[in-house]
Amino acid sequence: MTDIQTYIDLLKSGKTILYPTDTVWGIGCDATNEEACQKIMALKNREEETSFIMLVDSFQMIERYVPEFHEVCYELGDFAVTPLTIIYPNAKNIAPSVLAADGSVGIRITTDPTCIKLIKGLRKPLISTSANLSGKPTPMNYDEISEEIKKGVDGIIEERLKERMSSPSQIIKVETDGTFKIIRE
Repeated sequence: MTDIQTYIDLLKSGKTILYPTDTVWGIGCDATNEEACQKIMALKNREEETSFIMLVDSFQMIERYVPEFHEVCYELGDFAVTPLTIIYPNAKNIAPSVLAADGSVGIRITTDPTCIKLIKGLRKPLISTSANLSGKPTPMNYDEISEEIKKGVDGIIEERLKERMSSPSQIIKVETDGTFKIIRE
C-alpha cells in the first residue's frame, strides 16, 4: 500500500484519486481546483449543471467556504446518526463547477479516518462523487467500479477493497432562514 502522503501530493498537484469514503467509493480532487473538477466531470460524462459534494473535517472548515449559514445546520450535524450531506447557501472560495446554479454547495463532515487524513493534508475540502459513470448504478464495492473509472484517475487508495460500502448519504438543503428540505433520505 502506498503512503497517504503520496495521495495528498497528487491532490495538491491537481490530480484525481479513487478512494473509499464513509459512504461509497468516491472520485476526489481538491475542491478549489477547477481544472481537477473538470477532469472528474469529463471522466464521469457528467452534465455541467450537476454540482459536487465536498468532504470536510469540521464545521470550522465549512465556515471558510460558507461564511453565513443558519444555526440549524449545527443541530442537524450533531444529531445525524448516518452520514449527512447538508446543502448550504452562498458558498465561496471553491471551484465554480462544485457549486449548484443557485450558488449552494453540498458538504459532508466525514468521519472516515482516511478521508480525514487526506483533507488535513490537503488543508482544503475534498470532492466526493460516486465512482460511477453518470446514469450508472453507484458501486457498493471496489470490484463494481468500472475499468474506465479505475484507469481514468491518477491514483487509487487501495484500502477496504473487499468491503461492502454502506449507501450514499442523506441530503438536506438548508436555506439562510433555517428552513430545510430533505432531498435524499
